[in-house]
Amino acid sequence: MLLGSNIYSVAGPEDVFGRGRESYFTPAPWAFGIWSLIHLLLLGMIIYQFTAGGKSVVVDGISWRFPLLAVLNTIYVNLWAHGHYIPAFVFALFVSSAVSHIYYVVKKYHRSESFSDEMFVHLPFGLYHGWTTVLVLLTAFEAFGVNAQVTRAGVFTKIFVFLALLFLESTSAAYAFGTKEGDIAGSIAITWALFAIFQHQTSSGFIHWSSFAFALLSLFWVVKSAYTTFVVRRQGGIVLDEERAPLVADGSD
Repeated sequence: MLLGSNIYSVAGPEDVFGRGRESYFTPAPWAFGIWSLIHLLLLGMIIYQFTAGGKSVVVDGISWRFPLLAVLNTIYVNLWAHGHYIPAFVFALFVSSAVSHIYYVVKKYHRSESFSDEMFVHLPFGLYHGWTTVLVLLTAFEAFGVNAQVTRAGVFTKIFVFLALLFLESTSAAYAFGTKEGDIAGSIAITWALFAIFQHQTSSGFIHWSSFAFALLSLFWVVKSAYTTFVVRRQGGIVLDEERAPLVADGSD
């Protein structure tokens, strides 16, 4: 029910995410479409937990953390949708903390062993983790920043936006180098947001082109993660072939 509430907020008849307070960090409305993908993958995870492979990672591993995340996310979305931006910022931090805990458990103790593990566990929480990083910064600007519809961007606003963009790009790079194969999902979520900010923020040339530059850098980390993932898994396949080889050579040659 809680997941359904989140989905309704995104895909319902009212444009919840298109009516927030306008800040100089606000992305284009289409950026919030990533929620639909995340929730669709999480729905797959809910079904996957009833399989033998899914039970070990979802029921035994993630366990109570996912219901807690659903509750916190529902509270955050409703506070944000009703314009209570300071409480929403507090709950954005709670959501980010809950996602980070799940992300750590999944990456540390439940290595992807199958396509289903990757698609319904690692991918959604990688996207979720990257996206909540964006949401924390966005909600902070909405709660404490100026209203872009009535106030021009001053020097301090531009500096804080630049630092936030730099932080996002650095986080995308951290995803790329965090593990041997990198985490392409987290980098994709951040790159998606940076391009949306670039498209939407046209009133300030500095913010507009800064976001574009950081989006390109983040896109590079996505490509890097994709390449290393391909290389690592290809090498893994070679290792498996070697492991299947006989320990004693056939003397018939």
